[in-house]
Amino acid sequence: MATLQVNGISMAVDGPIKDACEELGIPFGCRSGMCGTCRVTVESGMQHLGPKNEMELQMGLADDERLCCQCILQEGTVSIRL
Repeated sequence: MATLQVNGISMAVDGPIKDACEELGIPFGCRSGMCGTCRVTVESGMQHLGPKNEMELQMGLADDERLCCQCILQEGTVSIRL
């Protein structure tokens, strides 16, 4: 199982990080990659997330940004911040 860290709080995650992020206080709007409300900066562990999907690519995110509603944590530890 992998680990997600948000503002120093850790949670075990297996797969999509959407529910864990919501529990850890990240706001969500549409939950489908359209609004960008759940945009975060990945401080470390980007290599442990699956590749950006079409929704994230269309949004024009910076290299260190992801949408929590679209991310899948594959292994290791990922640290994010709003």
